[in-house]
Amino acid sequence: MDQNKLNKYDKAYLRIAKEWSRLSYCQRKQVGAIIVKDRMIISDGYNGTPSGFENCCEDANGLTLWYVLHAEANAILKVAGSTQSCENATLYITLSPCKECSKLIHQSGIKRVVFQEGYKDLSGIQFLKDAGVEVVQIPETEINEK
Repeated sequence: MDQNKLNKYDKAYLRIAKEWSRLSYCQRKQVGAIIVKDRMIISDGYNGTPSGFENCCEDANGLTLWYVLHAEANAILKVAGSTQSCENATLYITLSPCKECSKLIHQSGIKRVVFQEGYKDLSGIQFLKDAGVEVVQIPETEINEK
């Protein structure tokens, strides 16, 4: 696929991830993720509490509860429970992955990560690059351009 067409698809999938982030109950930060393989969405996720827990992501001090699942972890876990595989897929996410999620991304077989906003700690991005995963940032200002 030529670079212009790829960039157009990247922006479209990031817009979907952004829309998905709005489903999160988290107050501090809402993050959405989409996993795409062969131009087909195979999974989606947003940050939130595990099944069976109250949809409240922060404690009384406004800090994120330790057991909140990140968007990309939720999306990868959905694939694990399906007949699909993340092998050679692309992850589109509104916030770059943390260190813990970067390990999951690499181990799941995802080969490309396209993100919008940088997380406060960029060591997850560096880990992915070191692992041979292609990492692309498309800032929000470019997302709505055609």
